[in-house]
Amino acid sequence: MTARREPIEYANASAEVRAVYDDIMATRKTDWVNNFWKVLAHDPATLRRIWSNIKQVMGPGAIDPLTKEMLYLAVSASNGCRYCIASHGAAARSKGMSEAQYSELLAIVGLANETNRMVTALDVQVDSQFL
Repeated sequence: MTARREPIEYANASAEVRAVYDDIMATRKTDWVNNFWKVLAHDPATLRRIWSNIKQVMGPGAIDPLTKEMLYLAVSASNGCRYCIASHGAAARSKGMSEAQYSELLAIVGLANETNRMVTALDVQVDSQFL
């Protein structure tokens, strides 16, 4: 059994889902909705909730938009989410991320994963100076 769901296109969406699609397009100043949202549309309440969370967290705040996308990209790389790597990689590039920055980001992700696993396996105690 697969968990895969087919995307719900705008023309086939309920009025409730279309309202979220319209907000996505207006907020992002685009004329299309990506597949993540179209698949979430099978559960309109989840679609609405996740879109609301994305708008809040990824919207204006103390962290600049490029840094937010690069953080999202780093976590996505660490989690192995191919879709999110592509999506947030494109978003980060559109906000100015260079190939050198992307390479450095991946090096940091790899290093953090390696050292995190070592510290976990060795059960290294946190230094009192860090507390």
